[in-house]
Amino acid sequence: MPDTLWPEGAAEDYRKAREDLLDAERALRDRVEEVAAARRALPPGAVMSQYTFDEGPADLGLDEPVSTPALADLFGEHDTLVVYHLMYAPEDDGACPMCSMWVDGFHGVAHHLARHTGFAVVAKAPLPQLREWGRRRGWDGLRLLSSFGSSFNRDLHAEDDEGQRPGLSVFRRDGRTIRHWYTMHADFTPQERERGIDPYSPVWAVLDLLPQGRGDWYAGNDYAGRSRASGS
Repeated sequence: MPDTLWPEGAAEDYRKAREDLLDAERALRDRVEEVAAARRALPPGAVMSQYTFDEGPADLGLDEPVSTPALADLFGEHDTLVVYHLMYAPEDDGACPMCSMWVDGFHGVAHHLARHTGFAVVAKAPLPQLREWGRRRGWDGLRLLSSFGSSFNRDLHAEDDEGQRPGLSVFRRDGRTIRHWYTMHADFTPQERERGIDPYSPVWAVLDLLPQGRGDWYAGNDYAGRSRASGS
């Protein structure tokens, strides 16, 4: 094996452990590819209703005019659409910190995603609240849509009687028909807590590289909000 994975002076036991780890990393890569292929091979999903949403101007500095695009309008020039279900209840002062962290990541790569798929962030909070949160986070360029007054969240199981659930959904357009393709929530199941959508945030990937791992860390809105606002 080329000794490009460690600097000069690495001990023999380190080199052997790193070689074994590389084998495990290759196996994980191969398994990830298998799962991605199985996801792509899913049969056609349920036909979606023509939900409508509230949306403001692309410029987050403006609040008018408000439009009411339908689900089909969110695809743009693409035949696929990715929706992030932002956990933000109307009675809350701000969105879920973890959800906000995920959307921060999507915001950073949105111009890349736009070459391949439509992308939107949907929250149950009324539009003015959602846009104010977008301003605080610096989410310019993202489509922020309110599903307030709609059954969209509940129908996609991003909301139930117990509250809201963050997650991602993918939709596919087939002519005039919109079909559900894939949904994953932050929790695989209520019993298997979290990690359901971890692969879609670079934060977790980097924390898992550290000797101390991710630990029990939880994102916060306080430091993120100050950082965005100050430009630091």
